[in-house]
Amino acid sequence: MKLHYSIASPYVRKVMAVAIETGLRARLELLERKMSPVNPSAELNRDNPLGKIPCLVTDDGLVLYDSRVICEYLDGLHDGPKMFPAAGPARWAALRRQAEGDGILDAGVGTRYETFLRPEERRWPEWVQGQKAKIARALDALDGEAASFGETVDIGTITIGCALGYLDFRYAADDWRRGRPKLAAWHDTFAKRPAMAETAPAEIW
Repeated sequence: MKLHYSIASPYVRKVMAVAIETGLRARLELLERKMSPVNPSAELNRDNPLGKIPCLVTDDGLVLYDSRVICEYLDGLHDGPKMFPAAGPARWAALRRQAEGDGILDAGVGTRYETFLRPEERRWPEWVQGQKAKIARALDALDGEAASFGETVDIGTITIGCALGYLDFRYAADDWRRGRPKLAAWHDTFAKRPAMAETAPAEIW
């Protein structure tokens, strides 16, 4: 299988973490794409007309995107513990947590574009404040339920772990841990899992 990727993408990290947890990492051939919203990759666009990563080309030529779809596809290729629980309360909890983590990432990545790539005279401070408020509310909610995460490893906790790692990577000065001791304690432990440690933003897989 071939995976279009960028080393700094938290959505790619999510796919890589799932690949490691499911024992499928060795089956992925990584195709690095250096790109930006204003500088697309022609190679990527041929497989994904949206021009977004991650994008997976399976062994039989099926093309899949985005990270949610790719992760669920990978989860169907192994016989170990599933990252997407079967129907029932555990599944809905995992999917909701995935949505919450992805929402933090969407707000964080969007804010990064707005404050780093957009010309300063065209930036919209109120929009940035609104995105950071979304992140803060989501973090507060996660702190309220972090004690229930226990040792759960599924698509929900992996996505949350990737989201928190992205905040450390791009927004360290905001100190998301302040006032959220339960979430911070959970992340400190979860981040030590091989799948998370090996895919941390500072690492190259």
